[in-house]
Amino acid sequence: MDQSNRPTHGGNLVWAASLAGCPVNQILDFSASINPLGLGSGVIFALQQHLSDIDKYPTPGYLELRQALAEHLQVSPDWILPGNGAAELLTWAGRELAQYHTILPTPAFNDYGRALGAFGAPVTTISLLDQHGAWLDLDQILDNPAIPPRAALLLNNPHNPSGALWTTEILLPLLDRFSLVVVDESFMDFVLPSQSLIPWVEKYNNLVVISSLTKFYSLPGLRLGYCVAHPDRLALWQSWRDPWVVNRLAEVAGIAALNDQEFIDRTWAWYNSCQPALFAGLQQVPNLKVYPSAANFFLLRTVQSFTTVQTELLQQFQIYARDCMSFPELGSYYGRVALKSEGDNQKLLSALNKICT
Repeated sequence: MDQSNRPTHGGNLVWAASLAGCPVNQILDFSASINPLGLGSGVIFALQQHLSDIDKYPTPGYLELRQALAEHLQVSPDWILPGNGAAELLTWAGRELAQYHTILPTPAFNDYGRALGAFGAPVTTISLLDQHGAWLDLDQILDNPAIPPRAALLLNNPHNPSGALWTTEILLPLLDRFSLVVVDESFMDFVLPSQSLIPWVEKYNNLVVISSLTKFYSLPGLRLGYCVAHPDRLALWQSWRDPWVVNRLAEVAGIAALNDQEFIDRTWAWYNSCQPALFAGLQQVPNLKVYPSAANFFLLRTVQSFTTVQTELLQQFQIYARDCMSFPELGSYYGRVALKSEGDNQKLLSALNKICT
């Protein structure tokens, strides 16, 4: 297979369809970890009602969206900055992290490298895997006297791609050790009870929490995320970026999503049923190891190259699983699959049992 055009993110359905030899709409996508319930009825209604707003600029300051987020997160609106997805906010985190020596636990979401590299940030990567491929605890790798005194830390929780969750008991001591701590909580909405550090932001001025509304609320095409941090820091970030980064439709969709309790309840009913069931099913697949996850995806390790498994899934079953080639520490024997509906999860399990046997 030609590796030159291999996607570095999930959800590249055009690439998957070309490999499968089928139309895009026939691909069953397990590569992108998005809520499979789709848009909630409240979001659809809000978008329909506000289509005429396209001829207007977005609301200055996004006050209504910040108020909705503030009520949802139980923090002041002044401590919230909406963004064009978590990726846009990570860019400004990268600019601020460039003032420090940043410690980056790996494997890590590859967009962190882009954000840090854009501003020439000094970076030290520390692997979460030992020489035998066993996963280490976070405190094992950060208990290192070689870490500079004015270091910063960038990590995500739950961790992508492993799905591991670090509790607040593990993370809070790091806020006293590092000059700046940026935590990407894009998958935290799937963790109940939450282990978010957002309640601690007002106590620790060196803490920045970035998150996404696109995963849980199925809004990836609209690009919507938010940052919770000290208002002075958010004002600085705002001064660095374009004046209208969140479009009007994303704004109204976000407000509607946060207020759609029926959709939130349906999502939790699906998640609590399907997440443990898929994990149990993956544990039964021969020649495959699945890692426990607190998120809506699972990291897999196969005996044969996962890129081969990925190709066979596409060509035989039109199922798109994500390889982990964009995580250099993992390589070709690791893959990742999202959590989908019960029926789709069964299709994945059936296909993996045939391919991996």
